[in-house]
Amino acid sequence: MNLALLQGSGDIVANGLYFVTFNQDATSLAVGTSTGYKLFTINGHDRFDQTYEFTGEDVCIVERLFSSSLIAMVSLSAPRKLKVCHFKKGTEICNYCYPNTILAVKLNRARLLVVLEEILYIHNIKDMKVLHTIRDTPANPKGIVALSINSDNSYLAYPGSGQIGEVQVFDTLNLDAVTMIPAHDAPLAALAFNSSGSLLATASEKGTVIRIFSIPSGNKLYELRRGIKRCAAIYSLSFSPDDKYLSASSNTETIHIFKLDNTTPSETPAPAPETQTWGQYLGKALVTTASYLPSQMTDVFTQGRAFAHVKLPSPGLRSVCALTTSGKLLVASSDSYLYVYAVEPDEGGECVLTKQHCMLATSDNSCEGCVGEAGESVIPEEPGPPSFQTNY
Repeated sequence: MNLALLQGSGDIVANGLYFVTFNQDATSLAVGTSTGYKLFTINGHDRFDQTYEFTGEDVCIVERLFSSSLIAMVSLSAPRKLKVCHFKKGTEICNYCYPNTILAVKLNRARLLVVLEEILYIHNIKDMKVLHTIRDTPANPKGIVALSINSDNSYLAYPGSGQIGEVQVFDTLNLDAVTMIPAHDAPLAALAFNSSGSLLATASEKGTVIRIFSIPSGNKLYELRRGIKRCAAIYSLSFSPDDKYLSASSNTETIHIFKLDNTTPSETPAPAPETQTWGQYLGKALVTTASYLPSQMTDVFTQGRAFAHVKLPSPGLRSVCALTTSGKLLVASSDSYLYVYAVEPDEGGECVLTKQHCMLATSDNSCEGCVGEAGESVIPEEPGPPSFQTNY
């Protein structure tokens, strides 16, 4: 979640928080601020421990490779320069300068991806050499991309159009285009792979429908309805490690969790319309036999409703979410807090807030600029190639 991109839009919070994201398996949290960056470790017992802090630059992007010492960072003061560092040794491995502002950086154990508005650079993470450049992509000012964390299925997904929700899928190992998926009628807002790279979740700017596709075939498997009437800006999508759940955060106060194994997969590769009138919806409800409906309408019957949900403290907070192996939902929010919720695997419903941690807390446990109490709170149960320098 890159809050620095919002500068000048009136949406950025005034607490010095520029960037926050989970690592590839949600065991670590990286936070970029106006004064540097912090790395936190998250374990299955809801512990949230700061493992490293760097000061001296205004960091707008910081990505960690799993739980290793390798991080990639971008400074707001030098937005075209990427630094790759070994944070435990305090050394810079290499740096690259690109022709335009870096909007996003993604990592797996084989590849490092750098996203500009109209160019994608694919690096070999072993020596940081540029292996491939995808030029003249449709304008992507929000840096919307997804890179599979599985280095054996190292697929890249990015918008194929600025007008409609086409998804281009690219194999970063073999450096070949895989497929184009006509996912939505409106432009894309969010993309996410599952841990094996075999599923891709997509959402559009309308935010009413989330779709899941099989990779590499591109066939549509699930269609999940976040809401009927209320459109929303989807900020993040996240699969659980076992692929049984998908979480979605948005600009509303509600985070939805869908249970995929209780949803009947759709066999229709073409997407259904994302908006319906009340008359159309009521007409479908009155029809008793789905076999008499056109294929686009029968898709609505197979859509999964939210199995569980979370209510954030207030609407309008930007957030990024992750589901853990221990059955918890982690929500890092623009109000500078990490919220930890317990998800009931059988009953679903409203999730229980168990803990919240301040991401900007200092060594004396103060948390200037944050909403609520400082520290931890326990909740009662109820366009040429980039120039570079390297130190390899």
